Amino acid sequence: MRILIAPDKFKGSLTAAEAAAAIAEGALRVYPDAVATQFPIADGGEGTLEAAVAAGYEERLHAVVGPILAPTGAAWALHRDPDGHITAVIETAQASGLADMEPTPENALRAHSYGCGQLIAAALEAGATEIVLGLGGSAMTDGGSGALRALGLKPLDAAGNVVPLGGASLADVSALDVSELDPRLAGTRFRIAVDVRNPLYGTSGAAHVFGPQKGADQDAVEMLDAGLRNWASVLREATGRDVNVPGAGAAGGFPASFLAFTDAVLEGGFALVAGLTGLAEQLAEADLVITGEGSMDSQSLTGKAPIALAHAARERGIPAVVVAGRILVTAEDLAQHGVVAAAQLLDVAEGPEDAVANAARHLVRATAQVLEGA
Repeated sequence: MRILIAPDKFKGSLTAAEAAAAIAEGALRVYPDAVATQFPIADGGEGTLEAAVAAGYEERLHAVVGPILAPTGAAWALHRDPDGHITAVIETAQASGLADMEPTPENALRAHSYGCGQLIAAALEAGATEIVLGLGGSAMTDGGSGALRALGLKPLDAAGNVVPLGGASLADVSALDVSELDPRLAGTRFRIAVDVRNPLYGTSGAAHVFGPQKGADQDAVEMLDAGLRNWASVLREATGRDVNVPGAGAAGGFPASFLAFTDAVLEGGFALVAGLTGLAEQLAEADLVITGEGSMDSQSLTGKAPIALAHAARERGIPAVVVAGRILVTAEDLAQHGVVAAAQLLDVAEGPEDAVANAARHLVRATAQVLEGA
């Protein structure tokens, strides 16, 4: 038997790679002669970099400016094809992540994506002509303006001064100086992993929907939304492109600047990462798929990585098993998406705290139990 073990991260307890190792141990207890292939997956958010590295991309580290100016180290990944084509994978959370910032109204207004631009610059220096941007876990609501500033763009106020970094200053931008914008951007293919449909601004835009998660109170939300609205206007005047499109509100509006100044495309996260990592080839050789994540809930059913993988497995006639930290949907819900059996850590742990603290050990047990009963 060939088992493809392809979980997403168990947020707060296990990385996808750690989860895969625990699931493999449990699976081999039941099927000791099986070939168990560990293949961490992601849906384009946090964990995308880890999935790329697990698939053979070269991990690199770079010192960058964090979301509120404190320096931080950020990882990214690089892959060179046999024909010399170089692809870079960058996660916005690595350089401009919410984990590097206390979520307060003041910080929500100050946070920026400059460090992400520094990673893009490093990728360009390494020869990348294709850059994959994984969004999720971001601290900023600056419309991607900080990233472009790291690449040479100068947003100017009415007096001709460069405005400060951060979303709060976007309302003051009246013109753009593009004279020093990195010319390599025009020849680079940007693929942005986006699964949300939120526009850049408005009541369903970046500031109103995601700003409170980053510490913004109502006043800060209104300031950030006004800034993004003005930023879209300035970008449209400079490039002729309307960036207030579905998906542009992801990661604090990060895609907007790249939709304006490059030929960036927005792609579904799971399909994008699966294509990069060779998941389809792994799936073609599998007799059984085991996947999972920390919380299997109603959002999971909208196409997050584990359920998307279960769909792909069902299309090939391969049974899929889910092992999650907790499962908040019914067995019938899962069956509709190709899942033939499921288990949660809460079934074998003493309680939620124990499930998180000893996730790997419980994941081994839960996997063995669900396979014995499947």
